[in-house]
Amino acid sequence: MRLKFTKMHGCGNDYVYVNGFQQEIDNPAKVSEFISDRHMGIGSDGLIIIKPSKAADFAMAMYNADGSEGAMCGNGVRCIAKYVYEYGLTDKTEISLETKAGIKHLSLTVSDGKVSMVKVNMGSPILSPKDIPIESDKERVVNEPIEVNGKEYRITAVSMGNPHAVVFVENTEELNLMELGPKFENHEIFPDRVNTEFVQVIDRKNVNMRVWERGSGETLACGTGTCATVVSCVLNGLTDNEVMVHLRGGDIMVKYDEEENIVWMTGPATVVFDGEIELPKEV
Repeated sequence: MRLKFTKMHGCGNDYVYVNGFQQEIDNPAKVSEFISDRHMGIGSDGLIIIKPSKAADFAMAMYNADGSEGAMCGNGVRCIAKYVYEYGLTDKTEISLETKAGIKHLSLTVSDGKVSMVKVNMGSPILSPKDIPIESDKERVVNEPIEVNGKEYRITAVSMGNPHAVVFVENTEELNLMELGPKFENHEIFPDRVNTEFVQVIDRKNVNMRVWERGSGETLACGTGTCATVVSCVLNGLTDNEVMVHLRGGDIMVKYDEEENIVWMTGPATVVFDGEIELPKEV
């Protein structure tokens, strides 16, 4: 099978995008593992398929680099918005997208026929431990201690469709995420594993963030992670409600409207290239 694809990224968080209106993938988990390999495949953090939806304008299916299926991808939904507009699947600048974490509403900023920025209504943060999920008898897990690799860390747990543990640190660049990341991801208190954000607060309006994503490892950016980070900053009284999150791959603006209990995320989406790849028979 020859697979047509578009490689895109949101702040360096790169996925292979497939038009599910034109092609069908029988085993997307295996395909995601293959195409994500940066030596034998295309190289990406995973696979995203754009599909028809009966409940929204479009639907998405998202798979991590290890083949596991994800419920949401903040950078991915922005890239989908760019794709469907620029590749002629819609002429609307306000679209709805069905995900496994619910329907998301996106607003496109268009200039000369190109989508430059996408604003996403990410919905309400989930703070109930059983719904994140995280093993805890607390009503909320805010600045709670856990032991990882023989050391105490304080986490704030939030779900934005995916489970997140936010850890505040003095300097994000000094961390060994290859060692720490898997320890957090597979910690026993997270039954579905967890994405972990390591956050350095610069001031009331700016933070630095590095992220270890379950199923993908360290990525250059994580959209749902930036949202979880700003919610955690506000819950801990560390920042204002509107914060620029500085990632290794770029910057994302996040606003947490506490009154409406809604998180808004605004950031770029970039097309890298279009291509076609021959899938091995075993895939």
